[in-house]
Parts: sequence; C-alpha cells; structure tokens
Amino acid sequence: MLRDIGATCQGMAITAFKAADWMLKTDLRVSVAARGLALGLLGVSLSGCESLSGFDPLSPLDSITIFNKKEEIVPDTPAEVLFNDGLARMNRKSYGGAVKKFAEVDKQYPYSQWSKKALLLTTYANYEAGDWAETINSGRRYVQLYPASAEAPYAQYLVGMSFYNQIPDVERDQERTEKALEAFDELIRKWPNSEYVADAKERVTVTRDQIAGKEMDIGRHYLMKRNYLGAINRFRVVLIKYQTTRHSEEALARLAEAYMALGIVNEAQTAGAVLGHNYPDSQWYKDTYKLLQSGGVEPRESTDSWISKAFKGVTRTVGL
Repeated sequence: MLRDIGATCQGMAITAFKAADWMLKTDLRVSVAARGLALGLLGVSLSGCESLSGFDPLSPLDSITIFNKKEEIVPDTPAEVLFNDGLARMNRKSYGGAVKKFAEVDKQYPYSQWSKKALLLTTYANYEAGDWAETINSGRRYVQLYPASAEAPYAQYLVGMSFYNQIPDVERDQERTEKALEAFDELIRKWPNSEYVADAKERVTVTRDQIAGKEMDIGRHYLMKRNYLGAINRFRVVLIKYQTTRHSEEALARLAEAYMALGIVNEAQTAGAVLGHNYPDSQWYKDTYKLLQSGGVEPRESTDSWISKAFKGVTRTVGL
C-alpha cells in the first residue's frame, strides 16, 4: 500500500513539474495567476512527498507502526485463583462480585471442571442474592450441560425454588406457580432418590393447591355471574387435575349448585353423593344435602357420570 502511495506521489510531482515548466516557458499570454497555480501545484506535490520521507514502504516495522495497533498480550488468570476469589466473595456475601469471578472462570476455561463448579456456585450465588431469573438461567444451563452430575438435582431444586419464591396471590396469574410445579415434578421424575425429593414433594402439594385455588376463584366468580357452564368447567378442572387438594370438597358442592341451577339434576345428585361418601362430616356436604332436598331429590351416585369416574381409585387428602 505504501509503495502505491509513493508511486502516486512521484507521478503527481512529475506532472506538476512539467505543467509548471511549460507555463513558465510559454509566452506572456499565460496569465500570472495560471503560472502561480502551476508553481503551487508543484509545491504541494513536493511537500506531500516530503511528508512520507523517513518511511520505507518495504519495511514491515513501518507498516505495523502506521497501520496496526499494537496490543499487549495479557496472560489468563489461573482458574484456581479466579475460583477461590469467587469463593472468598461469597463468604463475604458479595454475591454479585462472586458471580463475576465465576463467570470469568467459565469464560476463560469453558467445559473444564473449574467451569463446572463455577456454574453451580453461580446458580447458588444468584439464588442467595434473590436474582430468581439468573438462578433459573444458570441452573437450567447446569442441568443441560451436566445431567449426570451428582449436583444436577441440586441445580434443578434451585430452579424450582426460584419459581416457588415468586408464587403470587391466588387472585393473580399463576404461571410461575405452574413453572414451579413443572420444575419440582422434573426433579422427582429424573432423580427419585435425591435428597431434595422429599422437600420437592411438599412444594408440589403447595403449588397444586395454589393452582386449584385459582381455578376455584374463577369458578366462584362465574357462579356469582350465573355463568353456570363457565363455573362447571373450572370446578371440573379442579376435580380432574387437582382432586387430591383441599379444594375438591368445595368443588363438588359448587358443582351440585351449578347443575341444580341448570336443571341437570342427576349430575347434581352424583356430586352430592360423591361429596357425602368422601367427606361425610363436611359442612359442604350438609349444605349440599339441603340444596338437593329443596329440589325434591337426595344424593344419588350415577356411575355413568364423569364425576363418579373421576373419583374412582383416587386417595383424597383433606387439607395440607
């Protein structure tokens, strides 16, 4: 490139010199201004060439100096040093600083044993810092990369707990509750002998009850608005998917109420009969019995009813 620049500069100078020489030798009809312009071009060309003096276009040193930025090569910090620095920060509860150090381990020594340990501790540090989103991200990544690791159940448990800690009131959307349920179910299914399974099962009970409670809340709203079909659909979900929760008792009573309002007496009777069989001392059963009597009927189970089929062979749990 510099050779081309030099050749161009030399050509410009020769051209300018010839032009100036011609103008100076020609007659006076060439204006003084034109002669001045020619001399100016010659001066510019020569000054431009002089600006390149001192550089050898063939010298690699000059080329690097002009066109390349020199970068210092900084050696990587040993993985053990970065890892221990991260541990020290965790001990000081500087979780953000610890995450940064562990991230450096993962960046500089990917897929190494140090990186594996750093990713697990990143998940833990994010959890302790209350950064649920990052805990979920790093925990899922750990499980994906190291599913056979002895620590994989722990990473999965932290993912479930991160969703669990975000469970909202029953009046709000329960997407995070469902995500927590999915995470704990996955832990129980994939690592049934893990030490975290017992706690995960308790969390599953809570999350299922929460989701069922949301369905009941919507169903009651529909019932109050006399949208009986909408209410029945919600109570049906509770009995089909979450009948081992404490909400199945009320769901049966509400079904009897909705079916009676629609004039579907046989389903109302079945709901009452199943309610009485499973919760004979319940206030919900007593109220339902009175409701059926006010319509001239009593609880009577129809084996063809979806309610009867849904409850066959199922062990129910009252309360939590």
